[in-house]
Amino acid sequence: MVRGKKAVLALTVLALAAAGCGRNSEDNPSGGGSASGPGVTDTEIRLGSSYPFSGPASAYAAIAKGVNAYFNWLNDNGGVNGKKIKFITYDDGYAPERALANAKKLVEQDDVLALFNTLGTANNVAIMNYATAKKVPQLFVATGASIFGKDPAKNPWTIGWQPTYTSEAAVYATYLKQNKPNGKVAVLYQNDSYGKELLEGFKAGIAGSGVSVAAAESYESTDPSVASQVKKLATSNADVFLNIATPKFAAQAIGTVATTSWKPFQIVNQVANSKTQVLKPVGYPVTQGIVSSVYLKAADDEKWANDPAMADFKTKMAKYGADADLNDPFTVYGWGVALTMGETLKKAKSLSRADVMDSARHLNLTPDLALPGVTIKTDGDADMFPIEALNLESFQGEGYVLQGNVIDSSG
Repeated sequence: MVRGKKAVLALTVLALAAAGCGRNSEDNPSGGGSASGPGVTDTEIRLGSSYPFSGPASAYAAIAKGVNAYFNWLNDNGGVNGKKIKFITYDDGYAPERALANAKKLVEQDDVLALFNTLGTANNVAIMNYATAKKVPQLFVATGASIFGKDPAKNPWTIGWQPTYTSEAAVYATYLKQNKPNGKVAVLYQNDSYGKELLEGFKAGIAGSGVSVAAAESYESTDPSVASQVKKLATSNADVFLNIATPKFAAQAIGTVATTSWKPFQIVNQVANSKTQVLKPVGYPVTQGIVSSVYLKAADDEKWANDPAMADFKTKMAKYGADADLNDPFTVYGWGVALTMGETLKKAKSLSRADVMDSARHLNLTPDLALPGVTIKTDGDADMFPIEALNLESFQGEGYVLQGNVIDSSG
């Protein structure tokens, strides 16, 4: 009988030990990342994302190529504490309900450590409550909406990456107040929280000045074309056209303006200023003088021809991202945001979800592909906006020319 009790005790001890080894790393973080954490094994770290590989915003699919190239390079160079990143992606067609379904699949079936760089304002809004409820990091979302950082107490598991749309709009407002102090502005904007934030930020920026909004037309992301909206704006007598659209619709808008007698000064929002995806297809003759904003170096810009960081990027991309278009700014974006993710994992106390999220909330990086003066910095609840600087640029000839210096929009 005593022997039987000893056997039961031994089995109980073994069972408890096994249970302890299998604990989620949220409960038992072990510096450098525990193989028992969600999305983490002895050999890999699983991250997941949802992108519009199809649909009206499919131009952004280029981001994933830049991300994959960086992760492939990182995996070939030791990974994160010897673990390789496995990046799992699904297509959402730019539809919020599909993005949320993808996020649930990534967390509940693919068992990812974190959601990373999910794209689109409405899509990320749809995902955010789920990420908060599940306590899953929703890191460096691909949108400039300020909701992903302005209330960390309510949404502690979500953080953006690029400058906010409000900050971007303020930069355009400041430019017009200085260069067209009595400008009348016609605005095309996407009818969602992305387009509305940029529009409202612009209105706030011009308040009290001689610059005014003469007309505004919205479009739905499911619309086949924005030609009718642009033609209405052309009758407004505005001398400035503010184009707040994703690449497909931004290109349509510029092309439509060219078919009319309307010759406004044009500003294109940063998410649609791609020479490859927007300006070149429309035609350089009708895109001269277009102003936008930027915070990363461009691979096809001659000013970076002898830049060591750009040369290194091109060399690595030739090996790890041969299918990507280096001249597409979304490729550079993908590399930059993936680098931020890699550094966040490396600097985390452990690879638990809580520690990785904490690492993302306390960053201080200066990526080589960022424009001089642009940093990636966060400070817990005090500052959840990683990039807060922009440089204006004007399209001249066959490329953009930087205008002035980087503008810090923090605060």
